[in-house]
Amino acid sequence: MTEGKRQKQVAGVINHELNDIFLRMGFNMSDGGMISISSVKITPDLYEARIYLSFFQVKDNEAMLKRIQERSKDIRKELGIRVRHQLRSIPELTFYIDDTLDYVFKMEELLKQVRGESTDKT
Repeated sequence: MTEGKRQKQVAGVINHELNDIFLRMGFNMSDGGMISISSVKITPDLYEARIYLSFFQVKDNEAMLKRIQERSKDIRKELGIRVRHQLRSIPELTFYIDDTLDYVFKMEELLKQVRGESTDKT
């Protein structure tokens, strides 16, 4: 199912504001690593936003995700203050770990292994 124009607009606004909120709350640089919002997906009814977080050199991704989830009410409140004139209702925020980069690195390693094995056979 494809996203509608309004969904993309709302996701863009939420992404922009959450990046600033994370910066101000100190989530973007934490535990010697960096956290960024890789994407925001919003349901067609605009009542739930799924925020995918990318972690770089964070010691414990699960613990950091839990810490962010514990502060989700504060994050949602701040988001509501910032977008109150643009949205009728503030969507529920659900945070997920975006493991796309891990998947890419794993696939690259597998391709290197396959290439190495094919050159050894010839």
